[in-house]
Amino acid sequence: MNDNTPTHLTVRRIADIPIQDTQKRWLIKDLWALEAVGIIGGAPKCCKSWLGLDLAISVASKTPCLGFFPVQHSGGALVYLAEDASPMVRQRVLGICNHRKIDIHSLELNIIDSPSLRLDLESDRARLTDAIERLNPKLLLLDPLVRLHRADENSSADISALLGFLRELQRQFNMAVVLVHHMSKKHRPQLGQALRGSGDLHAFGDCNAYLVRKDKKLLLSLEHRFAPTSEPMKLDLVSDINGLNTHLQLADDSIQSQQNLPLEEAVRLTLANSEEPLTRVALRNILHVNNQRLGIVLSDLENNRTISRGPNGWSLISGPIINNDNNDPSQLALL
Repeated sequence: MNDNTPTHLTVRRIADIPIQDTQKRWLIKDLWALEAVGIIGGAPKCCKSWLGLDLAISVASKTPCLGFFPVQHSGGALVYLAEDASPMVRQRVLGICNHRKIDIHSLELNIIDSPSLRLDLESDRARLTDAIERLNPKLLLLDPLVRLHRADENSSADISALLGFLRELQRQFNMAVVLVHHMSKKHRPQLGQALRGSGDLHAFGDCNAYLVRKDKKLLLSLEHRFAPTSEPMKLDLVSDINGLNTHLQLADDSIQSQQNLPLEEAVRLTLANSEEPLTRVALRNILHVNNQRLGIVLSDLENNRTISRGPNGWSLISGPIINNDNNDPSQLALL
């Protein structure tokens, strides 16, 4: 027996365990839980890598994921894209950064530049653990699973060993782990059951995201261990007029389906949850609303002395908005 092995199991009374603030459970609100492990699943060419990079960039920059979901805990991100050369990864990241007005040089995003990474090799596990220990990322992205091992994906024993290692990393370093994996084209009652290989993959995720194409539309479905499942949302992969700055974003009709409050309230909630003043352009990009309509609302709120305009943008005057079941600022913090 190892001398460091404890002689007794750690046991606590249930009432002595601190209550977890539900508003602090999210890394990215309603999209990915804090320190959660999970899978981005989808068929080939369904933008899985784009979504994974969007998650990583959002956490590293504290900008809304998909232009919609607010980041509640920011920090560094470490990514490994086994099927893309590093210059291609940089170009993708640069395009998303340009779209969001982020300086790529300020981004706390690191990529694993080694030609291979095998989670079934003890030496590579040690190298990955060392990199995480040095960088202390908030999120680890590994894309795709099929390039990370030479085990039998249909073997529960083989796959559970790989997933167990990733779970150990998550617990040891208190970070989120996002694993990209392929889905079969066969219809299944649950999307997670279509993940290729062992059923352990579906059971593994605290949060899972599934990308499927239906009637030429890209749909995002989310699955959480501790939160209700939302309706599928439409995504668009878009570029600017020059074909540059390609990025994923939530489609307009899916954004509208997530909004349940008047624009006046959405503006107040957005400013209440912002750590700094927001310009009119920033508010328009966050809320996805008509510029003229937003201007009218801003004028009304200013006349009512609810908000004020300073040299750096708009701020809330009336103080923080109280959280309750029917008026949760996190729901529209960064719509």
